[in-house]
Amino acid sequence: MIISIIAAVAENNVIGRNNQLVWNLPMDMNFFMKTTQGHCILTGRRNYESIPEKFRPLKNRTNIVVTSQPNYSDGHQDFEVVHSVEEGIELALKLGEKELFVIGGGQIYEQTITQANRLYLTEVKHQFEGDTYFPSFDRSILEEASRIIQLPDEWNEYEMHFTILVKGSFELNT
Repeated sequence: MIISIIAAVAENNVIGRNNQLVWNLPMDMNFFMKTTQGHCILTGRRNYESIPEKFRPLKNRTNIVVTSQPNYSDGHQDFEVVHSVEEGIELALKLGEKELFVIGGGQIYEQTITQANRLYLTEVKHQFEGDTYFPSFDRSILEEASRIIQLPDEWNEYEMHFTILVKGSFELNT
């Protein structure tokens, strides 16, 4: 199974503030939705709860929520609860997933960055104030498989680069 991380990251590695995104970029949300649909997504509880309730759990995906709370529930029943990243990865394997998407937050990215075979990064070309950061990683062990540049427009205030990085033997169409 391929383990992929998907994240929007500012130039200064900020990914959030007060458990929320610090930008409104509809094109990035569309990219996220299209890329992760039909797959298992792995998220931390706080990140999961930051998704507006009307969108939780994310549709057309198997939502796997990592939490230390023994009997976690948010009133919805269409998601899986695990108590560690490893347990979440094992569950995705058991479900026959071919590409698991890690969607955050910061602690979950930190725990999976060295295991990831692919990084789908929306590089937001701006610096933001924040309290949650994407972890540093060794970019030299990854190859850039794709980069699409999106200039600002009437709906997206900042330039974005949709970048896919892959580890050595993992090709983009695997």
